[in-house]
Amino acid sequence: MKELVQSTTKINHTVDEIMNCRFCAAPLRHTFVDLGMSPLCESYVKAEDLNKQELFYPLHAYVCEKCFLVQLDDYVPREHIFTEYAYFSSYAESWVQHAKTYVEMITKRLGLTTSSHVVELASNDGYLLQHFLPLGIPILGIEPAANVAKAAVERGVDTRVLFFGEQTAKALAQEGLHADLILGNNVFAQVPDLNDFVRGIKILLKPQGVLTMEFPHLMRLMEENQFDTIYHEHFSYFSLITVDKILATHGLRLFDVEELSTHGGSLRIYACHTDDSSKAVEYRVTQLLGREEMAGFMTMNCYSIFAEQVKETKRRLLEFLITAKREGKTIAGYGAPGKGNTLLNFCGIRTDFIDFTVDRNPYKQGKFLPGTHIPILHPDKIKESRPNYLFILPWNFKDEIMKQNAFIREWGGKFVIPIPSVTVY
Repeated sequence: MKELVQSTTKINHTVDEIMNCRFCAAPLRHTFVDLGMSPLCESYVKAEDLNKQELFYPLHAYVCEKCFLVQLDDYVPREHIFTEYAYFSSYAESWVQHAKTYVEMITKRLGLTTSSHVVELASNDGYLLQHFLPLGIPILGIEPAANVAKAAVERGVDTRVLFFGEQTAKALAQEGLHADLILGNNVFAQVPDLNDFVRGIKILLKPQGVLTMEFPHLMRLMEENQFDTIYHEHFSYFSLITVDKILATHGLRLFDVEELSTHGGSLRIYACHTDDSSKAVEYRVTQLLGREEMAGFMTMNCYSIFAEQVKETKRRLLEFLITAKREGKTIAGYGAPGKGNTLLNFCGIRTDFIDFTVDRNPYKQGKFLPGTHIPILHPDKIKESRPNYLFILPWNFKDEIMKQNAFIREWGGKFVIPIPSVTVY
C-alpha cells in the first residue's frame, strides 16, 4: 500500500532491444502478461487538465527464465511517481487494524523494549509506527513522499523524507542508527533497484536484528486472476522462491514466512543475517518453497497460462457490464485505487459503463481517474444518486466497504466484485 523506490535510470527500449532482469541481469525473453498501454495508476487528473495530453506506457510484464522474477520495465524516474503521492494508508480501517495487530505480535515475539529501535521503509502516513508510540519503543519512518510524510509527523511519528537504499543506510549507520527490526509492508514491489535496496537493509540491520516484509504473493495473483495488481508503480511480483534467492545473494536468510489474506493473498517474510545462528528456519519456509516448486514456479510453463486467464476475466466482466447497461441499470464505482485503474484501462471501462466513483481520501476527490477520466466524488454521492450497482475497485477491502455501504440495500442496490471473476452480492 505504500511506495518507496531507490535510484533508477530511465531506460528507453527499442522494439528489438531486450530488457535485462532487475535482479540477476539475465535477458528477459518471456511474456507473463501484456496489458497494453496504461497511464501511471496514481496520476489522477485535475479538471483543468482533462483536455491535455496524458502519457501512457506499456504495461507488459515479463518473467525471468533464470531467477523467475516477474517484472515490468521502469519507464519513469522515481521522483515523478513517489515524491508526492495520493495513497494514504490510514483511510483503510482494516489495514490500520492489521498494522496494530502486527505491532502487538512482533513486539512480543522479538521482545522489543525501550532500548530497541524500529525502522519502517515506506512508512506512509504513520499508520503502523503510531502503534509503537504508546509502548515507548524508538521508531523511525522513511518515506519519500513529502505530502504523506507530513501526515505521519503530525501523528508524532518521526519520519524522514528519503528514498531508501545503500547510500541512505550508510548515512544512517554513520549517525549510529542500527535497527533491531526493519519492516516494509507493500514496498518491495515498488523498488526498481532490488539489489541496492537489499544492500541497504543488510547495512542497517543489527547483527541479530530481524527484517519483516509483506508483499502480494505471486502464486495467489495467478490463482485468482489478480492482474489488476500489475501497474507501473509495482515493478516486481514475487514468489517465495525468488525472494529467497534475492535475500541470499546479499547475505540475508529467510527463517519464517506467514501466508496472509491481505491484498488478495500476501506473504509476510522474516529474515536475518546469514551468519545469525540464533534463528532456526521454520517448517513453514521449507513447506511453502516446496509447494511453489510442485506448482511449477521453477519452470517457464507455469507462467505461460496466465495471459489467457486474464483475457477471459476481461470478457466476462464486459459481458456483465454490457448486459447491465442494456437493462437500464446505473453503476457507480467505489474507490480510486491503483489496481482499479489497471482494470478499467485494460478493459476499456469508462463513463459509458461507470458514471462516477467515490473515495474517502479528500486528496483524490474532485479529480478524475487516469486514462478513463471517470470523476472521483465524495462518498455522499452514493446516497444522492442511488445506483443499482456499486462496483468495488479495491476488492481486497470488499468486506469493509460492503459493511460501510450496506445502506444501498434500501433501494435494492447490489455490490459488484470484479476479481477473481465478476460476482454480484
